[in-house]
This record gives sequence, C-alpha cells and structure tokens, in this order.
Amino acid sequence: MSTIHAVAFCAAALPIFGQMAKQGQPFFLEEWLKTNSSAINNTNVTQSTPQSARAIIQAWADLRESLNQKSFSQQHYHSLQTLIHSGNSLYVADPQVKLVISILSASYPSLPSESYPLFLRLLYIWIRKSSKPSLVLVNSSINVILQLFSSQSVTNKSALFFTEGILLLGAFTFVPSTSEETRTQCLNLLCKLLEQDYKLVSLFDDLVPSVLAGMGYALSSCGSIHFIQILDFLFGIWNKEGGPSSSVSHGLMVLHLVEWVLYNCIQSQSFEKISTFSREILESSNARYALFSVAMGAAGALRASNRSISSGLMELRSSAEKRVEIIAHDLISKNVNEVKDRVLLQCISLALARSGDVLSRDSFLLCLASALLTEIFPLRRFYSKVLDVHVNFSNIMVHEVKEHLQSVVFKEAGVITGVFCKQYSQANEGSKTKVENLIWDFCQDVYMSHRQVALMLQGKNEELIQDLEKITEPAFLMVVFFALAVTKQKLAPNVPRDIQLDISVKILISFSCLEYFRRMRLSEYMDTIRAVAGSVQEDHMACVSFVESIPSYGDLTKSHVYSNKMEFTWSKDEMQTSRILFYLRVIPTCAECIPTSVFRKTVAPILFLYMGHPNGKVTRASHSTFVAFISSGKDDDSERVLLKEQLVYYYMQRSLEGYPGVTLFEGMASGVAALVRYLPAGSPSIFYCVHCLVEKASSLCSEWKELNDELEPCKKLLDLLLRLLSLVDIQVLPSLMKLLAQLVVQLPEDGQNMVLNDLYAQVSDSDDVTRKPALVSWVQSLSYLASQATINSAPKQDPQHEKSGTKSWNKGRLVGLNRIFARI
Repeated sequence: MSTIHAVAFCAAALPIFGQMAKQGQPFFLEEWLKTNSSAINNTNVTQSTPQSARAIIQAWADLRESLNQKSFSQQHYHSLQTLIHSGNSLYVADPQVKLVISILSASYPSLPSESYPLFLRLLYIWIRKSSKPSLVLVNSSINVILQLFSSQSVTNKSALFFTEGILLLGAFTFVPSTSEETRTQCLNLLCKLLEQDYKLVSLFDDLVPSVLAGMGYALSSCGSIHFIQILDFLFGIWNKEGGPSSSVSHGLMVLHLVEWVLYNCIQSQSFEKISTFSREILESSNARYALFSVAMGAAGALRASNRSISSGLMELRSSAEKRVEIIAHDLISKNVNEVKDRVLLQCISLALARSGDVLSRDSFLLCLASALLTEIFPLRRFYSKVLDVHVNFSNIMVHEVKEHLQSVVFKEAGVITGVFCKQYSQANEGSKTKVENLIWDFCQDVYMSHRQVALMLQGKNEELIQDLEKITEPAFLMVVFFALAVTKQKLAPNVPRDIQLDISVKILISFSCLEYFRRMRLSEYMDTIRAVAGSVQEDHMACVSFVESIPSYGDLTKSHVYSNKMEFTWSKDEMQTSRILFYLRVIPTCAECIPTSVFRKTVAPILFLYMGHPNGKVTRASHSTFVAFISSGKDDDSERVLLKEQLVYYYMQRSLEGYPGVTLFEGMASGVAALVRYLPAGSPSIFYCVHCLVEKASSLCSEWKELNDELEPCKKLLDLLLRLLSLVDIQVLPSLMKLLAQLVVQLPEDGQNMVLNDLYAQVSDSDDVTRKPALVSWVQSLSYLASQATINSAPKQDPQHEKSGTKSWNKGRLVGLNRIFARI
C-alpha cells in the first residue's frame, strides 16, 4: 500500500456523507446514485463524449430534415447518437422538444426501435434542465409517451426503452407544475410497467440506476396510494422471480435513493409519507422484501434524519436503527455461506459506515467484525483457493483478487474500521472479548497462510502475491487501530491486572504476525506498542508468555511442502524474518524479566541463528538482544552468570565467522563491550573473547601491504582491541597487552605507526591512575619491539647506507617517543 493510501485509511475516522447537488443546479438522480455506489456504466445511453457546437447544431438540423422527409436513415440515427453522446452537458430548448415530439408522434415506419430510448433521453434532459418547462410541451410529451407504450408497434420493448420510459415518467411527476390528473396518469403507467416488465431490469445491471431514479422522482411527488405501491416495488423487486440480482452496488443505490426521497419529504414537510415509510418498511417485517434492500433503506432513513435538525424525526431514527439491528442479529445467528448472506453482511457494514453515529449494539459489533474478517479482507478465502492444489488458480484468482481491490466495500475499509472501533468501545465485555479473539485468530491465520502462499507462488505468480498484499496491508492497519482501541479500554486502571497482561501479550503476538505488512511509520502503532510493551516488561509471567510464543528454532529452519520442491532457506522467508525481527526488538525491553532457562531454551538459539542473517536490521537486532541479556540480572545469580559466560563462546564464533560481510562491526563491538563490562572480573569468557579478536585481526592483517580500503575490517578490529585496553579488568589486561603486542610487531611499518600513534593518544588522554603506569611501560616496550622488528625485516642493503638509514629512522621515532612520553 502506498503512503497516500495508508494515510487515507488512517484519516477515515468518521463516516462520509455523499453530497447532493446544490439548489439551482441541474440534478440527475441516476447519476448521483451511480456516483455514490461506484457503479460503472457500460450500456446506458448517457455515456458522454465531448461534442463540438457545430456537430450538435448539425445533428439537430439532420433530425429536422428527417421530419421534413418523413424518413429516418442511418445518418439520422448517427446524428441522434451525437446528441446523446454529449451527455448531461447538452441543453434541449423548447423548439428541439417540439421537434422530438413531432418525430415520435409521426411514428413513420423507417424509425428504428433502437432510436426510441434516445429520443426519450432527450426529453429527460430537457425536463430536468428546464427551470420552468412549458405545460403545453409537458402535456404533449406525456401524451406521446402514453401512446408509445400502448402502441402495438412498440409492444416488443427493449430493456433500454423500458428503463428510459420509467426514468422519464418519474421525472415528469416530479415537475411541480404538472397537473394532478397528468401526474396520476404517469404514476399509473409507471406502476404498470414496473409490474409487467420488471424482468427487463435484470438484463443489464447498469440500467438499475435509471429505474431506481424513476422510482425516486415518483416517490417524492406521488400521493399515499402510489407511494406504497412504488415502495413495494423498490424493496420487493429483488426477490421477484427474474428480478435484478442482490448486490452491494444496488444496496448503496437503495440507501441513497431513500435518503434523497425522505430528505425531500422532510423539506416539503410531507410527514405522512415519512410515517408511511416507517410503518411499511421499518416497523413491519415483510417476507417479500429483500433484507439487503431493507437494511440499506433503513440506513438511508438515518442519513436523511442526520441532515435535518427536526426533533420530530426521532421516531424514524429509532425505527431505522431497530430494523438494522434485527437484520444484523438474525444474520450473525446463522452461518454466512450463501452469496445473498455475504451481500447482506457487506451491506450492513456499509450501512453502518454511512449512517453517522448510531447507538452501540452487540449485533452491530459482531456483524462488523465478521464483515471485516470475511468480506472486506477475505484473505482466508483467497488463501484457501490458492492452496487448493486441485484448482487452477492462475487466472481465476488473479481476476477475483483484482475485482475485490476495486470493490466499494474494500475502498471503504478505513471508514468501516472506524465504526467498528467505536462500536467496540461501547460494547459489553462479553462481545468485546469475542471480537478480540476473532481478530487475534485472524492475525495468526494470515501469518501461517500468507507464508505458505508466498512460498507456493514464488517465481510462478508474483502478480497475485502483490495483489494479495494490497489487501493484507490495510488489514494490518485495521488490526493496529483495533488494538489501539483495545488498549484504551483494557489497559485502564480499573481493569484487573491479569486481563491487562493477557491483552498486552496477545496484541504483541498479533503484531508480530503482521509485522511484514508494516510499510510506514504509524503513530497509532507506536502508541500501542509502547502501551503493551510497557505493561509486559513489568511482569515475569507476561514476559515468559510472550517470549515462549516465538516460533521454535526447528520451525524456523524446517523445509515446507509449499516451497516448490526447492531447498528451503530460512533467511529468504521474508515474512518469518519480519516476525522474528519484531521479537528481537521487543525482547530487550523485558530482558530483566526473562528467566535464564527460558532464554537458554527459546531465545538463544534464534538469536544466534539470525545473527547470520544477510539483512543488517536483523543482525543488529540480534546483537542488541545479546547485549540486553548480558547486561541483565544481578551478579549473585550464578545460573544467569554461567549462561552468560557460556553464550560468549557461541557469540564470538558466530560473530567472527561472518566478519567482515554479514556481521555488522557496530553490533559486534557493542556485544564485546557489554560482555567485558558485565561478566565477572577475570572470567575465562573474556580471555576467550580477547583471544578470538586478536586471532581474527591477525588473520585479516596478514596481507597488509599498504593503507587501503580493503583493510578497513582489520583496522576496525585493531581499534576495538585498543579500546578494550581501557575496558577490560586488571586481571585480563596483561593478557590483552601481550597478545596485542604480538599482533602489532607482525604488522608492516605503516601499520605499526598507525597503531602506536593511536596508543600514544589513548594513553596520554587516560585518567585511569590504576592502569596508566602499566600502559605507559607497555607502550615503551612495544615501541622498541616494533622498531626492532622493522629493522630485522628490512631488506639487505649497502652496510654504510643501511647504518645511515637505520640511525635516521630510529632517531625520528625516538624524537616522537620522547615528545609523547613527556606529555604522558
């Protein structure tokens, strides 16, 4: 997920409300419904393409010519399409309306049937854009429509003709100046068409917005009898045989249609209609009505009530919430397997997300949890299909996952998560615990399944892996926001300590499972980590519980059946590595509380394994964990001290075998500094550490010929050894000085000079009165030994020249030494 998308998810704290067109602007209800449902239009006649003014003028001229010639050619049909393709930007004036009415009235045989929907669309654009349409033209248009739908020549109506007819009839009823008689005629025909030809709607999904818009116009202007009839069609058409299918986009259209209709009723103070809607749809249960449409209709009522300050709408709001609650309760009481139940679950989650503040209900919380884990982030279902080796997933799964990424419910995951967290904060303890366990189990399942899928698809279908991770990334954000809400509720002072610790450990484990999907720095994530980690590090049992949840060494290194029969390499498992990295970052914060036996059995093997990981972040965290353990505990804990000393041997071997290369010098240096500081004075482990460092430095410096970048690792080790002169205890110091002296005298002259210069500076700046005298004497001796080693290793030359050169070299070094020791 990109940073922009992640920020958008995080910013979705409150439900958003679609905006209606401003007063005075042309408003096309079907377009508004499509916009708010993210519906895609493929066959509707309103597809718009910019047309030039000249093309539009010519098109009208062609139609006028058609009327004069009483014929309609293919060119005339193309001209009609040119006007329609201008879309809602087209303005139809009264003269053009008269032309359309005349052509439709003439009904000459050459007029093709596919032109009728286009002519109806022109009349619709006119009636919606005209502020004061001529009553004469309105009546003439309605009469033509009535004749068209009763004419024998067009009884074999197309779906598009039916759709445009419903839309236009509804629009005419919405014109305020329309007479009651004319309005009633339109409403009667509209209801008749819906009753007889509703099956035509199911032929194309993108025709549904126009049919619903026609119903919406009619509902806003009709009387009580037609209002009940049209409501019955609106909520019952989905369950009729051959009716349109139940879908989320259809549900959203119903939601916003009801919002628009009821808001109009509120504005016009048609409270009788509001009461009728509440009585027929919200307060009674009708088996003929599709549950998803009723739930979305109730949400539309809530949105409409939110837009008004009237106190008389409380009953409507209460009924709407109660109806959604009943539907949600019935849904969660059964297994959601059928497609219609899944659609209903998605619709309820969107209804709650778009309804503003609703009262807390256990059924709402459980429905939202189920929707998030099965429909909004359907990872388990996708993983199951991929891992089913009997299914050819390559093309089917890629298409299905991409389709989900474009779905409305996925795009509103952030808003739904916000509502979910708010419902959680107000729920009872039983429901809270139930959804908590659902979320924690989800994290474990995603970790296990995504690893298997990634190993299975690696090198086969990278595109599918990437698309799946576009779902897992917002799923991770959902878990983070939920965990933050949990900490605010469960880490409060009034909550029993054992519950706080249990929740803290579960959150840490869940975060470790999804750490791979954390692609940005998130303040909510850091706040949650600080809260739960701070709680865990104060309790021994909680620390043990968290540490023991780490995958075992055997599980981390064993091969997997889904690894394409290739040799499994633990270091290439990125998701597993991310989880271990999470543990290695948290464990140092609670190292004091980890029992010695638990660290030996659980942490140490993994620490040393990942110390050899090629990722620098992982190796650095491994060294930090080692340092944390070495510096933990008390000196009188003999068992812990013994383990520390034992671990040093493995630590030095593992560190130096990967140096240079895998092992980061800074990490190893911090580990060495910690062990010489915290292990008992004179510990054999410290002697071993010094010996290993000198041996490694000797090996790296064996080919020292000149100062260059390739010798940087050797120089760093020498620098570390020099620093140890002031860190190791007095018992170890003589051994260190001896080994270091042996190493220095083997170096070439430029190497000796570099080390001695560093030694001079280090000793002169030292204020350690205990070891400084010994170091001064040692440096003097070392300087002499180094000079002798240089003389003996010099190539044979002319005796006189050799004597002169040696004297010159010794004199220069002697002057430098005298100056340094005088300062010391």
